[in-house]
Parts: sequence; structure tokens; C-alpha cells
Amino acid sequence: MKLSLPDAITWATDIFERRGCTRANAESVARALVAAEADGLKGHGLTRIPTYLTMLTSGKVDGKAVPACVRTAPGVLAIDAADGYAYPAIDLAIRDLPDVARSQGIAVAAVRRSNHCGAAGYHVERLAEQGLVALLFANTPAAMAPWGGERAVFGTNPIAFAAPRPAESPVVIDLSVSKVARGNLVAAKQKGERIPEGWALDSQGRPTTDPDAGLKGTMVPLGDAKGAALALMVEVLAVALVNAHPSAGASSFLDGEGGPPGTGQFILAVNPGGFGHDRYGALIAALAQSITGQSGARLPGERRFALRATAARDGLAIPDEVVRAVARMD
Repeated sequence: MKLSLPDAITWATDIFERRGCTRANAESVARALVAAEADGLKGHGLTRIPTYLTMLTSGKVDGKAVPACVRTAPGVLAIDAADGYAYPAIDLAIRDLPDVARSQGIAVAAVRRSNHCGAAGYHVERLAEQGLVALLFANTPAAMAPWGGERAVFGTNPIAFAAPRPAESPVVIDLSVSKVARGNLVAAKQKGERIPEGWALDSQGRPTTDPDAGLKGTMVPLGDAKGAALALMVEVLAVALVNAHPSAGASSFLDGEGGPPGTGQFILAVNPGGFGHDRYGALIAALAQSITGQSGARLPGERRFALRATAARDGLAIPDEVVRAVARMD
């Protein structure tokens, strides 16, 4: 099945609304999943629909949740996702952060009682499109041991960054602090594929190429001890400051077992015009040119923009396994 991007959003929205989401929440989830699919980020794209529906029908996520925002300090927005999907709460943050950042120079949104936030770059890019430099930190259910340890304490805890450029697409950096995002293992399992050695360890701490064994074991940190240190940093920002569930106490994003995950997101927005000079645009343009001017080098995010343009032109092929899974659940 192949659909245009707008039709894919409508198709996914209808699926979630039929299962009990409000139309607004269903559209928010659908936009994020289709955007990830269009950008080639399959682990955060449409293959997430079956597990998202499982969480919805089990009551692990509230499809009718209405996120609420309170300004707890001049530059801080405290957002309660109300145990719903993360996307409506993050949409609220992205709606309100720009005005605060422009008036204060810098602003933070702390999202609690949240859930899987998908492709983190999607969120910060939208802030960059409004002229802000943005960072997002999110904790996820435990999947990674501290360096030298055996028991999972940290999630893959993604970090995303976006910076606007004059008359160009933003620079977008999106990474998990594990060697790869856990969603890549989910996608490989659904397709019946192996994973490269070095991505994950099984429950006995041995390297594995079986995605199911990797999902039952732990992820390998990005850069070994450095990745584990970054995971700790994210845990402080997205859990301790936000008042979210620690990764070690958060239920899985992949099934309907247990209560709501209650994870957190910490979103920082910075106004480049708040630093007493007007050279931001020129400086980032020169920095970008120093990269793109080298043969074979590219800016982070350029691949996703190219894939997005192709998807906008040619449409999206909806994965057969997703279509079949949705049909079974209907």
C-alpha cells in the first residue's frame, strides 16, 4: 500500500481514533510517526503503530489525555503529559516555548508522565524552524547497563539538537546514547532480520545478532564508557529535574504490560538574538560552509531532508507487516 504523506497521516489518525484516541491526539501521533517514516527513521516510524495500539488498548497509555502546562518560573514550563502519548504534550511545549524564549532569552519545558517521544530530531527541528537553537533530552525504559556493570539502569536516552541557518534547512543532530536506537532492534525483529554484532548484548552479557535476544538483554553504549556517562547526564535532566520515572523504574514502550511508563523529556530553547550581537546567522553559515565545502562531508540531518523530499514526491510505502498487524487488531 502506497500513500501520499497527507493520506498516510489521515490513515494513521483514523487507526488511533478508532482505538479510542481523541482526534487531536490521534493526529499528533500520526504526524510524528509519518514524519519519522518519511525521514527514513523506520524504528520510530509506522512500525511503532502495533505497539502503540497495544499500549492504548491495555490502558497503559490514555488516548484521551489532555496535557497541561504551568509556568513555574519565568523561563520554565512544567508540562504534564497525563500518561498520554508524548506527542501532544511536546506539541504544547513547542507551541509555548518560542514566546518564552524570545522574552527571556532561554526557556525550558519539562514534560513528565510522558511516553515514547519517537524521533527526537522531529521536535527540535520544529523549534529551529522558528529561529531557535533547541536541545531535547529524553529518558527511556532501562536497556543499558552502566559501564562495567551488568544490570540495565539507563535507557537509550536520546539527545537531539537543532540550529537554524539563514535561508537553509536547520542543522539537526539526533542520536541515542546507545550505539543504535532500540527501535532498530524492534524493526529488525518485526522483519525477521538479524542485527549487526556490536549493537546489543543478550541477557547473559554476550554479543548477539538476534534482535529478540538483544531486546531481552542490554544495548551497547555509544563510545563505551562515554555513552554510559551521557546516559547518566540525560537521566539527571529528563528525570531528576522533570520529576519523571527513572529509566530503571519505567515500564516498557513495547507492550501493554504494567502501568504507564511515566518517562520525561527536557526541552531547551535558546533565542540567538538574546546574546547582545547579531552575528549568529553569519557565524553558523560560515561553520556550515566549512563542512559542506569538503568533498564527501555533509551536515547532520541532510540525509533525512533528502529522504523527506523523495517521500513528499513519491509517497510512502506502508510496511506490509504494519498493515497486517492493524487488520488483525481491528
